[in-house]
Amino acid sequence: MTDSVDRIMAQWGAVRPELDVSAMGILGRLSRVTRLLERAQLDVFEGHGLQAGEFDILATLLRSDAGARGLTAGALASSSMVTSGAITNRLDRLVAKELISREVDPENRRTVRVALTDAGLEVVNRALLAHVENEERLLASLGLAQRGELEALLRQLLSARESAE
Repeated sequence: MTDSVDRIMAQWGAVRPELDVSAMGILGRLSRVTRLLERAQLDVFEGHGLQAGEFDILATLLRSDAGARGLTAGALASSSMVTSGAITNRLDRLVAKELISREVDPENRRTVRVALTDAGLEVVNRALLAHVENEERLLASLGLAQRGELEALLRQLLSARESAE
């Protein structure tokens, strides 16, 4: 079995046989797989009228706001996979779509809480089911043991990179 990176690796082997470019092959494959998977995920989100960052905010509210009190923008940023700089624009879009609300916290008038609206809850639950089904489909070529191995290796790589930063 070969992939698109194999051709690139063979070219490097022919031009610079003394270089060990095996890391380039791994990172190239990670990069290409990431792009392909993100495109497939985006197709699902767009089917629900969402961008990837908007889905992440809605999903964060769903999983992190158990008491349905809403989260502050700071708590939302720290609990999501979205940078704090990207939060404001996404919140504005989600408010305009009436999927979230921003309300002053009655216990602390200086704090604004972000919460799912009923429409937002409905959209994120539908999108979440489609997202989980899609992710299963995207990993269907791997058996359970392979998925476990890949997860462990990626966790190790991510943990090391996060610790370094």
